[in-house]
Amino acid sequence: MSEEKSLNFLEEIIEEDLRTGKYKSIHTRFPPEPNGYLHIGHAKSICLNFGLADKYGGKTNLRFDDTNPVTEETEYVDSIKEDVRWLGFEWDGEYFASDYFPQLFSFACDLIRNGHAYVDDSNSEEIAASKGTPTTTGKNSPFRERSIEENLRLFSEMKEGIFPDGAKVLRAKIDMASPNMHLRDPIMYRIRHVPHHRTGDKWCIYPMYDFAHGESDSIENITHSICTLEFEVHRPLYQWYIDKLGIFPSRQYEFARLNLNYTVMSKRKLLQLVNEGLVDGWNDPRMPTLSGLRRRGYTPESIRNFCERIGIQRRENIIDVGLLEFCVREDLNRIAERRMAVLDPIKLVITNYPVGQTEIVLAENNPEKEDHGGVRELPFCRELWIEAEDFMEVPAKKWFRLAPGQMVRLKNAYIVQCEGCVKDGDGKVIEVHCTYLPETRSGSDHSGINVKGTIHWVSVPHAIGSELRLYDRLFKMEDPASEDGDFKEHLNPDSLQVIRHAWLEPSLSQARAGEFYQFIRKGYFTPDHMLSQEGRPVFNRTVTLKDNWAKTQKK
Repeated sequence: MSEEKSLNFLEEIIEEDLRTGKYKSIHTRFPPEPNGYLHIGHAKSICLNFGLADKYGGKTNLRFDDTNPVTEETEYVDSIKEDVRWLGFEWDGEYFASDYFPQLFSFACDLIRNGHAYVDDSNSEEIAASKGTPTTTGKNSPFRERSIEENLRLFSEMKEGIFPDGAKVLRAKIDMASPNMHLRDPIMYRIRHVPHHRTGDKWCIYPMYDFAHGESDSIENITHSICTLEFEVHRPLYQWYIDKLGIFPSRQYEFARLNLNYTVMSKRKLLQLVNEGLVDGWNDPRMPTLSGLRRRGYTPESIRNFCERIGIQRRENIIDVGLLEFCVREDLNRIAERRMAVLDPIKLVITNYPVGQTEIVLAENNPEKEDHGGVRELPFCRELWIEAEDFMEVPAKKWFRLAPGQMVRLKNAYIVQCEGCVKDGDGKVIEVHCTYLPETRSGSDHSGINVKGTIHWVSVPHAIGSELRLYDRLFKMEDPASEDGDFKEHLNPDSLQVIRHAWLEPSLSQARAGEFYQFIRKGYFTPDHMLSQEGRPVFNRTVTLKDNWAKTQKK
C-alpha cells in the first residue's frame, strides 16, 4: 500500500475551514494582470488555485486585474485564456476588475463618508517624502482633514475628468506612523486620461491594485485568496478595506513564488527582451512564457507534473531548471514517436547493394508503449545519409562506429562493414563506402554476428530537407537578475543554433504542430507552426536526450 501524501499548509487550512463549517465550499481565483504573457511562474499559481478547487469540490474564477490602462492589452487577455486552457483547466466564471469599476467607486465613496478616505492634492514626490521610512514615522498630508463633503465633491470631479493626470489622488486614512509602510495612507485612486482596453474613455480614474483586489475577491465571494509571498505585507491593508466596508470576508494566504535558475521571471524584463529584439517575441522557444514553452514542445502534462513535484512552500527558494527539463523528458519519452534525422550529413554508399533497388524495412514508433506504438515503413537503398560524427578514419580506442574494417548495424536494417572513404580536394571526407551483409536484416537475422555499434540513417533519394532549431538556456548565469548592472549582459550567445540542411526520414513530411518526436540519438523535437512551410518543415528541439548542461559547466 502506497504511503498517503501529506497535506501542504494551504490544504490544511482548507480542510479545517470545511471541517468547522466556516465555508460550505471553497472558491478560489486566478487573477493575472493582462500586461504580458503568462510564464512558468504563473503555471504554479494556476495549478494551485485550480487544483485546490478541484480537490475540494469548489470553483475557480479567472479574473483579469485590469486597473492600469497604460500597460494592458486585449492581446494579453486572449493569450492568458489560451494558456490556462492549454494547461488543462477551465474556469467557473470569467471576470475583469473593470467589471467592478462602478461598485469600486461606490465603495470608495462609502469610505469617504465614514471618514476613512480623503482627496490629496500632493504630487507623487511629496507623498513619497511624507511617508517616511521603515524606521521613521510619516507626516500627515495637509489635505488629510478635508471635510467629508469636500472629499466627496472632489472625488466626483476627479471621476468627471475635471483634473489633469497627477493633480489629485484619493488616499485611505489609516495611520502615518504604522510600522507597515503599506498602511501609511495608501493611494486608492489616481487620475489617468488613458483609454482602457475594455471601458474606453468612460473612466479617467483607476483604482490601485491594493484597493481593487480585495474588494473584487469579496464581490465574487472568494473564500481563499491565494497570493505569492511578496503580498504578505499587503495583507493587513487587504483586511482593513474589507473590515471597514463590512463586505464578504475574503481572506488572503501567501505561498512562495516559483524562482528558476538561468531564467528571469519579471514581466518587465521579459518585455525588454521582446521590445529590444533579443528574442523572437513573447513565444520565442527560449522564453519562460507558457506560449514559448508550448512552441518549444513542452507538454501541459510535463508542466503540471513539474508544479506538483516542487510543491507548495512558505519560504522562497530557487528551483533548478534541470527539474523542469527532466519532467518534459519523462513525458516525451512516454508519448513521442521515434524518427531518424541526420543533422550533419555525410553520404554512405553500400557498394554491393543493387543499384536502383529500394526495399522497405520496419521500425517501431515508440518502444515505451505496450504495442510499441505500431510500426512504420522506411525506404532503404544503396545511398544513405549518416551523421559525419559516426565515421572516423583513424578510430580512437573503444570506437564502435564506422571506421575502415569495422562493422556496425544500420538501425532497423543491416550490418555493414566499412571499406574506406572518398575525400574532396581539401581532404574532407565526402563519402563512406561499405558493404552490407544480406543475411543480417533486422527481424530476420540468424547470422550470429554481433556488433557493438548501431547508427541511424536516412535514405538519400527519399529524405526530406529540413531546418532544425536547437535551443538551450537563454542565460548563462544561474541568477541573471541578482547583480547590479544590465541582466541582458548574461544572455547565452549559444542559446540558439540553427541547422539549415538536415535530412529527415520521409514520414516527417506529414508532421504537424502539436506532435512530438524523438529524433533517435539527437533529442526531442516538435514542428514549429510559425516557421514551417509546405514541403520544408522546421523543427524545434525541446530538450536533449540527456542533461548536457551540467557537463558543459564543469569544463
